[in-house]
Amino acid sequence: MKSLSLVVMIEAALMAAFALILDLLPSIDLSPSISISFSMVPIFILAFRRGVKASLLAGFVWGVLQVALGNAWIVTPVQMIIEYFIAFTFIGFAGVFVNRIQQSLRSENKSKVYAWIIAATVLGSAARYFWHFIAGFIFFKEYAPEGMSPILFSLFANGVTMLGSAVLCSIVLVLLIATAPRLIRQGVNAQHDQRKAS
Repeated sequence: MKSLSLVVMIEAALMAAFALILDLLPSIDLSPSISISFSMVPIFILAFRRGVKASLLAGFVWGVLQVALGNAWIVTPVQMIIEYFIAFTFIGFAGVFVNRIQQSLRSENKSKVYAWIIAATVLGSAARYFWHFIAGFIFFKEYAPEGMSPILFSLFANGVTMLGSAVLCSIVLVLLIATAPRLIRQGVNAQHDQRKAS
């Protein structure tokens, strides 16, 4: 059991590092406040494979790496905690669907696998961007257009970013899992794909 826990922690650290690397790639910038990216994909893959605890850890490590390497936009310590430590950690709640996804994989019901992957991706994205929304209207209200409520501005900016990123991540994940389901299969079930391919 200790060995398995170590393996999971190593996976979480690797996925966090992979997410950080993807985040360095150019994103789709719709405006200075709206940017769409697929950098959450590694955290989602871990969530579908290992569940909530591992993906919460990976999200937290990713947020810490963002701050440690100077990739974070920090205005106050509280904003940093909300947007990097809490928000990134909450991506891991996509893992609540791990059992549904694994059951669908075992029954080889592809449509259900894809449906649960999309649902989990939307949940993880919404959980993250809820905190960005909170931070947005508290710490970045000066960016709201004149006459527009900071709450509505933050809701719009983070809502569009969340939906765009969720859609992009869902497309990437469905394509990945369609070609390599072993990426998210648990334990011995991953051998099933190798036998089918041989």
